[in-house]
Amino acid sequence: MAGYRKLGKTSSQRKALLRNQVTALLYNGKIVTTEARAKEVRKIAEGLIALGVKERDNYETVKVTAKVARKDKDGKRVKEVVNGKKVTVYDEVEKEIKKDLPSRLHARRQMLKVLYPVKEVPAAAAGRKKNTKMADIPAKLFDELGPKYASRNGGYTRIVKIGMRKGDGAMEVLLELV
Repeated sequence: MAGYRKLGKTSSQRKALLRNQVTALLYNGKIVTTEARAKEVRKIAEGLIALGVKERDNYETVKVTAKVARKDKDGKRVKEVVNGKKVTVYDEVEKEIKKDLPSRLHARRQMLKVLYPVKEVPAAAAGRKKNTKMADIPAKLFDELGPKYASRNGGYTRIVKIGMRKGDGAMEVLLELV
C-alpha cells in the first residue's frame, strides 16, 4: 500500500495542488475540496502547524536603529536640495524586532518550502496595484496559530462532509482549522 494518494496527477502537478491548498487553508482558515485531497492536505497542514506550535516562543527581541525616509502629509518622501541635487531626508528610528533563533529559522524555511507566497490585495478599487503587500504565513503560524493550539496535541483540522459534487459525484468536504 502506498504512503500517499496519487490523486490522478503526476508528481509535479500533485505537489503544486497540495501546496496551493495548504497555503489557502492556512491563509483563509477553511477550504472546500474533495475528500481524498482533504486527507492529503490535512497531513501537510498539521505538520506545519505542529512546527509553529513547537517554535512559537523561540526568538529574542533586539533593538535596532534604522533610517526611515521622512514623509509629508500625502505620504510622499520629503526631498531637500543639496549641492544642486534633490536628496531624500532620512530620520533615525529605533525599532524592536524579533530575531529568530536557529531552530525557529530552520522551521520557517521548512514552512516556506511548502507554502506559496500570498499577495494581499485591498478591496477598494482605487490604487489596488499600489497597495498590495505580501502576507507572511509563517509569521501567522508562529504568532497566531502557535499560541492558539499550544495546549492541543494534534488534531488541528476538521473535515466536515458537505455532499456529492454535481458534476462528477465526488464527495465534497469542508476542511477547516479547529
